[in-house]
Amino acid sequence: MSDEKLDKSKPLSVEEMTEAADMFLERYQVVATRMGPLTKPADILAVMESVAKLGHSLRAKKEEDTRLERFGFNK
Repeated sequence: MSDEKLDKSKPLSVEEMTEAADMFLERYQVVATRMGPLTKPADILAVMESVAKLGHSLRAKKEEDTRLERFGFNK
């Protein structure tokens, strides 16, 4: 990290907004497509939050399994 203090109040650039929108909308579309065309956006956002929590949990489990396998702890 640089010596400059992170300024959270500084507006995002167009490039930063574009990158964030691309990431968000890709994930939103994954959930929206599976839930169907009549699903309300609020419901899609709620499910996205649950899916993200599950995804982080699964990632942590895989990383833990990989770490333990390096030391010969197999299930």
